[in-house]
Amino acid sequence: MTTADAIVVGGGPAGSTVARQLREAGADVVVIDRARFPRDKRCAGWITPQVIDTLALDPDDYRRRCVLQPITAFRTCRLGGRPIDTDYARVVSYGIRRWEFDDYLLARAGARLVTGRDASRLERAGGAWVVDGEWRAPILVGAGGHFCPVARRLNPRARSAAVVAAQEVEFAMTPAQAARCRVAPERPHLYFCADLGGYGWAFRKGDYLNVGLGRLDRHTASHARAFLAFLVESGDVPPDLPSRWPGHAYLLHTSAPREVVADGVVLVGDAAGLAYPESGEGIRPAIESGVLAARAILAANGRYRREDLAPYAAALGARLDTPPWRRALGALMPRPARAALGRYVLSTRALTRRIVLDAWFLHAGQPALV
Repeated sequence: MTTADAIVVGGGPAGSTVARQLREAGADVVVIDRARFPRDKRCAGWITPQVIDTLALDPDDYRRRCVLQPITAFRTCRLGGRPIDTDYARVVSYGIRRWEFDDYLLARAGARLVTGRDASRLERAGGAWVVDGEWRAPILVGAGGHFCPVARRLNPRARSAAVVAAQEVEFAMTPAQAARCRVAPERPHLYFCADLGGYGWAFRKGDYLNVGLGRLDRHTASHARAFLAFLVESGDVPPDLPSRWPGHAYLLHTSAPREVVADGVVLVGDAAGLAYPESGEGIRPAIESGVLAARAILAANGRYRREDLAPYAAALGARLDTPPWRRALGALMPRPARAALGRYVLSTRALTRRIVLDAWFLHAGQPALV
């Protein structure tokens, strides 16, 4: 039996962040992940300057090895509507490739790594957690994404109607494809579905192009096919774009909240269902949840009962929860009225910048968690 101070199941941004925070405090941490890193991970993938500050990431060191594409503008439109270009004249975000980003953060965490293992057997024994009969620790962190085994153990009957289903592809363009791509690297394109039930994107990161679409219903595949046809017809992307888009799913925060703490266990990132409800973006809340979880674990000072870890759940809610008045207002507004308001916002340059981009996608008004 291998013992440690903490076991983290999942080596993505949330898991690597909590592992690094604990390691910096002197804890012995084991990270278990079913994949072998660097892993194939498709994601539109952008991080704001606040994320860089929270991670204490050195941009110069990162870009020496990995793609770090500055973003200074966006093009937005409702499919069939007039596009709006929003220019910031400064860097407001950075494009990253997830397989590079996740591998970089996990290596930097300095934890003991166990890859290629599912962590399928979780047992609680003698005030500690035992994983697959091989690893034992008093605290277990579930960071394995939407299908995390720790999250399933903690929330065995959890259901949510607000599961985002996304399909996307990321590939290296040939010189001929790059020449025909009209998406500028510094200006990602966001295309909102006509019914406002989701949105698609086209995002160029140097010689790589990421294209995808996510929705809050079961019709993602048909909308993705229509979106691909629209992109090719519009000439924004090369006509020989890959037609097979792999899919994935994740939960939106506040849709059907999961329990995030129990005796000796906390959930972070997509395992806790923390993606922003307006944009579906999950990297920043994943990283911030890792920081908050590590702080709560260290503050508990070896006493890991549910009540000792409850400050993590409270801190997470304070950081991510929608104010009650906004939830009440949204519940009172009929769906047709919400759709009409959304169409109006997307047709107005000032509101697109302030609401869609600054508030929903960039969370520009929220300072870094440091």
